[in-house]
Order: sequence, then structure tokens, then C-alpha cells
Amino acid sequence: MAERSFAKEVQALKLGEGEIFEGEGILAVTKGALQAGVSYVGGYQGSPVSHLVDVLSESKEIMDQYGVHLEICGNEAGAAAMLAASIHYPIRGLVTWKSTVGTNVASDALSNIASCGVTGGAVIVIGEDYGEGASIIQERSHAFAMKSSIWLMDPRPNLTSMVDCVEKAFELSEASNEPVFVQLRILACHVQGRFVAKNNRMPKFSGNKKLETPLFDYMKVANAPSTFMQERIKLDKRLPAAIKYIKDNKLNEFFPGDLSEIGIITQGGLYNSVIRALQHYGLADNDGNSRIPIYSLTVTYPLVDSEIVEFAIGKKNLLVVEEGHPDYIEQAIHTALRKADVQTKVHGKGPLPMGGQYNADVVQNGIAKWLAEVKPAGVNLDRAQARPNVIGSIKGKAIGYLGGPVPMRPPSFCTGCPERPVFSAIKLVERELGRHHMSCDIGCHTFSTLPPFNLGQTVVGYGLGLASSTGIGPNFGKRVISIMGDGGFWHNGLATGVASAVYNQNDSVLIIMKNGYTSATGWQFLPSSPKKGDFSGSRMSIENTLRGVGVRWLRKVRTYGVSKMVDTLKEALTTAEKGLKVIVAESECMLAKQRRVRSERAKLLAEGKRATRERFGIDEDVCTGDHSCIRLSGCPSLTIKENPDPLRKDPIAHVNTGCVGCGLCGEVAHAAILCPSFFRAEIVYNPTKFERFMANLRQKMIRPFMTKEAIRLAPPLAQQVMEPEEAAKAA
Repeated sequence: MAERSFAKEVQALKLGEGEIFEGEGILAVTKGALQAGVSYVGGYQGSPVSHLVDVLSESKEIMDQYGVHLEICGNEAGAAAMLAASIHYPIRGLVTWKSTVGTNVASDALSNIASCGVTGGAVIVIGEDYGEGASIIQERSHAFAMKSSIWLMDPRPNLTSMVDCVEKAFELSEASNEPVFVQLRILACHVQGRFVAKNNRMPKFSGNKKLETPLFDYMKVANAPSTFMQERIKLDKRLPAAIKYIKDNKLNEFFPGDLSEIGIITQGGLYNSVIRALQHYGLADNDGNSRIPIYSLTVTYPLVDSEIVEFAIGKKNLLVVEEGHPDYIEQAIHTALRKADVQTKVHGKGPLPMGGQYNADVVQNGIAKWLAEVKPAGVNLDRAQARPNVIGSIKGKAIGYLGGPVPMRPPSFCTGCPERPVFSAIKLVERELGRHHMSCDIGCHTFSTLPPFNLGQTVVGYGLGLASSTGIGPNFGKRVISIMGDGGFWHNGLATGVASAVYNQNDSVLIIMKNGYTSATGWQFLPSSPKKGDFSGSRMSIENTLRGVGVRWLRKVRTYGVSKMVDTLKEALTTAEKGLKVIVAESECMLAKQRRVRSERAKLLAEGKRATRERFGIDEDVCTGDHSCIRLSGCPSLTIKENPDPLRKDPIAHVNTGCVGCGLCGEVAHAAILCPSFFRAEIVYNPTKFERFMANLRQKMIRPFMTKEAIRLAPPLAQQVMEPEEAAKAA
């Protein structure tokens, strides 16, 4: 179950020669792989390419038609290892993951495959957003491509360029016997567009046409002395072959312009931002025709020195638009030009910032600074210099209208998230036992480091929450707490964390957030995912796996039971029993649950059957305005409103319409012994005769004790026990 379904869209993958494909970039990439005759595909989800894995999953029927094997891998290392199939055999393979963190996990397999070289085309689609704000460290994959001699492609963000890039990536890989990275930013993944489709190709070998004879060549084994020769082959054969293919097939693109004394060299993925900036300065038209010559690098590694020199000759100044640091491309351009004794001045990091995301504003301002510095003939510098001021003025007016800058909105737990009560419980335990060092993990639980919890001293990698605590644990006066999601557990937490901790007899506490899915990337299935919300029907058991590796102290707790979670945490932190203590905090991801429950409720309502929905509320007469409930839960559905009591000034807590009925607010208030102001309301659709009778009876009994104002404000019975018509609207 993914965040959204591509069941309808994947039918476009069947389009043939000359037909027009319309859709999303990530779907077009899959189409490109089928047109290239891919034999096997695999991957691990991660932003911004999570949906590529989802598309592959939902297109299994089409893949089977061509005998394409699909593997949803346990982690990026497993996906990279799949490419070993292309080392000996002329079969094409495509794998995908989030970079750079995913590439770090896959690095062992990638390095070995790049050393051995490939026979069939091997393509790795990596989602990389430098500075985009996705959960990624600010690094680039460029350095990895350089050190392992894996060619790196960065297509322009339009569907035609992206599909062509995928097809050419397979050809480049086979022409040079090396794997190829295809880098996609989030804008490329989700851009909408069209291109002229081709027929899908039957793979040379596949599940429908199997290989019969195994091949063996010791020179393709990553082992001495072969590795020494493989390095020489990289330099003497594979790299020159790659450069020749890039030149012969014109993978990099030249766009002419009449301002011949200047030029721009840009990564393909940033081309649209460059053109947009030039449009604002009157240096490009609405069709993308630029007055400044542009050299767009579809292949950012290796660079073709002869093309760089050819582009630079006759120009006084060049601007290199290269996102991130270090400035690998700019340095390489400097080297190529100086070796060729071309004295064109190269600008890059200076007008443009060294780090951070190159969004439209950044690129516009950088180009404006560059133009002001080089002062090319035929350019209206006043317009270029005025544009940033115009944008600044508009932003200033917006701030004035709003009464101040819009505050940053950091990511946070969803309403009703089953992980939120666990951190509420930890805060309550801290009141009695004091602060404990807590090692967090990649995933939704990372949000615990933000207010109102501010828990988690370290976050160092996916599935590494427990492993990252093993250094501090023996040197800390209290037991340390580690957090791991069920996605991280199956990714590599079992081996690197749990197994190691049991083997080393580490005395610490591990909390596994078992919400059923890889939730942060769009609800992809895990080995332990529940069937229709029932964890007992899952395919593999985390609990049995933990017992299998030797965990003796194991507790399973429903996350929303805050009091039970508090007691269990206190026991784990204070028990005399040594060794790893594991708490499996179990409740289904609320977004996934709501998606499932809504469809089930809609089905019941369509059939005229009884259905219910839970909401929580706050008794305004009881609430004291302490707001501890908000501070301890941080639920987005909890807010404040004016106190209806004229004798009390403090605003009271209020539950808005975003409530999903998880019950955390009431649970945490009870566990903290805060107040009894919370109540649970059950909204009934298509009520039974008995429920109608009881509702009427309650109204008659209560009404004599109500004030006139309360009677006036009280909803009618029809709103308390909903009729089918209202039910349909509410659903």
C-alpha cells in the first residue's frame, strides 16, 4: 500500500510507437526502462524517488508480460547487489534509491561492480535533492561517481530528456562497460509533461527467455590480481569509451545565443531554473531561446574536455551553475581550459553560493551578480540589477500585509500518529527518573527532536539508532534509550543493532516503533506489515525475530496506552536484569489507518449499514487553561480558544475538526494526572432503533438540568445521531 495508487497511470506504460505519453516524470522513467529492454528492476524507497518503487510495484502485470523481474529490496545494498547480474551476462538492469544516504549504504556492492565492469547495461536511478529540505544530509553523489568511475547523468527536467536519458544510460553503460547513475531531483520526479512513446522492447534475456549457460571469467571477479588489471582497464578502455560515446551521441546539449562573448555551463537538472532567470532579465523568450549561449551537461561525470574547450573559445567569461559543494565541475572546467591554453575567465562559486539549494531566487540573483561583474555588451544591466530589488520589494509588501515574516513550519508528527504517545510517555518518565540519553533513527521518530518533545541526542542513519548508542551506553550513568522504526529494523537495524547488542551483552533499552509501514516515504509495505490493520496477520514477526537472535527481555505495548507505556519504560530502565531490553510499541500508522477506515466506512454507508466515527473534545467548564495537554502531546488538533467564562482570562484548550479520535490527549492527561476535561464522542451513522431510543431518553433526562443558554446551543438530536443523508455528507 503506497501513499497513492498508480494503478490507472501505469496503463500508459503499454503505449507504443508514435503514441503520446502524458503523465508524471517518475512514470516516464519507468517507460524509458521498458523501451530500453530492461530485464530486471529493483529498489528501495526514499524521497524523492519513493514513487518509482511504487510505480514498479503497480506495473508488475506489465513487467510480467515482458518477463521483467521486479525485486522490492530490503535496503539499498541489496538493490545494488542485483546489478551483479549484468557483470557477466548481456542483460540490462535498473535499480533505484535515495541518494546520497542510500548510495552510502550501497557503496560496497557498487564499488565492486564498478571495478569488475558490466557486460549488460546497469543503471542506477538516484533521487538527489541538494538542499531541498527532504531528510538528507547536504552531500552530493558526484564524489562517489568520480572515485568509483560510475558515470553520472543529470537530465533536463522534461519528460523527453528524461526518457532519452534512461535509454542512453543503458547504451552508455554497455559501450563503456561501467554502471551509470541517473540523477533525478524532486522537480524532475513530479514534473508533468508529454513525449512521443516508442514500443517497449523484449529483453534479450528475461523470465520469458532464460539464460542456459553460466559464464565464468576470473577477470570479472573483484579479487587480486584481477582488481589491479580492472583499474588499468577503467583508465585505458572504459573511460575513453564513455567519453567517445558521449561525444558521438551528443548527450550534452549546446544552445546557441547572440551574446557570443559570454556563456553559461549548467547541470542539466538546473537548466529550467537558468532559463527562467534569463527570461526575467529579458535574455530568453517564453520558448526557452536564450541570448546567452548555454552548454547543458546531461553527463556531469565524466566531462568531455574537448566540448568544454570548443564552447569556451572566443568567450571572455563563463558562468558555471553547479549546485552544492565542492565545486567539482568548476574545477574540472578550469583544468580543461588551462591545459588547452584557453584563457576564458570562469565564474561560479562567488556570484553563486557555495552551498544550499539553487532555487529560482538563488539562480536569478547569482546571474545578476555575474552580469554586473562582467558587464557584457548588449545586456541591459539596469534590468538585471533591478529584478532582485523588485522581488525584494514584493516580499517586503507581503511581510507588511501579514504583520511579520511567516514563521518556519518544521516537519512534525501527523495528527494521531502512533509514535507521539511514546514520546509523551518518555517525557512523563523523565519527571521521575530524570533525563536519559536517547539515540534516534531516521524516520518519523526523528520529529521527536523538535518541540514539544526535544528528545534524541543523535540521528546518524537509517536503522542505526541502537548501534549509535553502543559507544555512549557504557560511559553513561543511566541506561540509554534507542529508537528504531520497523522499517529501520528490517533495513539493517536487525544486523547492525540488535544482533550486535545481544552478542556484546549491551545493557540498554530499545524501542521499536511498529506502525506497520515505511511511513515517512509513503506507506510502502514491510515484511511485518499488517493485513487490513491486523498485525497478527503479518507475514513476518518482529517479535519472533527478536527472540530468535536471543533477546530475553521483550515487551509489546499498544502505543496509545500512555500509562502502560510509562510503566513499561520505567521497568525497562530500572530492572536488575542485564542485557538488551526491547519494547515493541505497536499501533498502525494513522494515515494508513484513516485511508483504510474511510474506505470501509464509505462502503458501509453506501450499503445503508451502521458506521461510527470517534472524536474527542474538551469540556469548557472544566478546562483550567493549564495547556499541559498540548505541551505533553503536541497534537496538531489541539489548540486554544477564548475562555467562555468572563471571570477567567486564560484561554482554554480546544480540539479542532482535524481530530482523528486516537485518544492521546485524554490518555496523556490521565497518565499525567492533569485534568478530567477530555471526553470521547462517538458519531453514529445509520443508528439502530435502540440507539435512537437511548439518545432521546438521555436528552429528556438531561434537559431539565440545562441552562437556557445550554439548551439554545445544544445540537438537535438529528445531529447527535446522524441520519443517512448527513452521514453521506460527513463521509
